[in-house]
Amino acid sequence: MFKMECREATPSAVASPNSSNPSSPSTPTSPPVVSSPCAACKILRRRCADKCMLAPYFPPTEPAKFTNAHRVFGASNIIKFLQELPESQRADAVSSMVYEASARIRDPVYGCAGAICQLQKQVNELQAQLAKAQAEVVNMQLQQANLVGALLCMEATAPPPQPHPQQFAVDTFICSPQRYHSNPGFIDDDDNNNNLGSLWEPL
Repeated sequence: MFKMECREATPSAVASPNSSNPSSPSTPTSPPVVSSPCAACKILRRRCADKCMLAPYFPPTEPAKFTNAHRVFGASNIIKFLQELPESQRADAVSSMVYEASARIRDPVYGCAGAICQLQKQVNELQAQLAKAQAEVVNMQLQQANLVGALLCMEATAPPPQPHPQQFAVDTFICSPQRYHSNPGFIDDDDNNNNLGSLWEPL
């Protein structure tokens, strides 16, 4: 009797907790999030930490930026330089270092100073062209003013126009029409008599 009871109680005591509640759902485990390392850590072949100082300024999509800066300045100098600056000025500092490194690679002798000198030369040439154009504009304005003054002087000193004889006769007729009403032929009496006398002269 005692042995039978022990055998019957043994399976219930050994049963696993999962078998007692088979309907309980198992909690799924989320896969780990793998973030791509920044361009600096990828080129340096090191693990990119969560608070990597170079990650905000050298994204993985632009590896050439860090390649040029690392080639000229070195990664340790870049990190040291950024640590000495406040966070608000680090982006501008990285842009300056990348520009200077690219210019140094293009021109190993002068670097960015050569580019600045070339741009300054272009500015001086453009300023000279602008000054020349402004001088030509002033000269043309003076010539135009002199021409207008000469035309005004010519109009002021020119004599008044003389009336045409036919126009003078029309004006006289308009002013004194009584004289021409008495002689519709527009011929004076004295002139008429002289013409008739010349016709009756003896041959």
